[in-house]
Amino acid sequence: MDIITNEGNGCGYSKIDRYDDKITEELSKKYESILQLLGENPNREGLQKTPLRVAKSMQFLLQGYNQDPEQILRSALFKEDYKQMVIVKDIEIYSMCEHHMLPFFGKAHVAYIPNGYITGLSKIARVVEAYARRLQVQERLTTQIKDVIQKTLNPLGVAVVIEAQHMCMQMRGIQKQNSVTTTSDFTGAFLKEPTREEFIHIIGSKLH
Repeated sequence: MDIITNEGNGCGYSKIDRYDDKITEELSKKYESILQLLGENPNREGLQKTPLRVAKSMQFLLQGYNQDPEQILRSALFKEDYKQMVIVKDIEIYSMCEHHMLPFFGKAHVAYIPNGYITGLSKIARVVEAYARRLQVQERLTTQIKDVIQKTLNPLGVAVVIEAQHMCMQMRGIQKQNSVTTTSDFTGAFLKEPTREEFIHIIGSKLH
């Protein structure tokens, strides 16, 4: 179902949200039960619409299950005789830890060396988003991005580095507020030290 919300006091802007009515209804019932189990009153004013809001929020946050990363790349595939490094860095990621269902967030840096084909630059970011918007661990997220680019484009090499902060470490458990987790994965030419070092140097430089 498309829900159109007018915002901005007549500014002409409308936000369109898409939700599955059946899933929204079922999730709402379950979140109402969760509130009760936690000792809250879901009928009090501030919580009356909370189960519905959370049901919609979870569908948005986990929309990656409905997206096909390989098809995203193939939707903008072009023949091109370019065999130098293509890097899309500082891609914002927002994901959900599958162990505690708390957010982790940070940046992804992705590179590949074409081997006859390139893809639209925005498609790299969309692939990152498609995998991030699922219940995840950072290690798997890193590898999934690498694997789909390698499989779909068949480049000379792929490199992925993700830097993220995990709320499950900051809000609960060890409660270390400034810790950052870095994961990386490489294929092909990036397994060679000079190429990998060039990539690491570029993503660590402020070129813009």
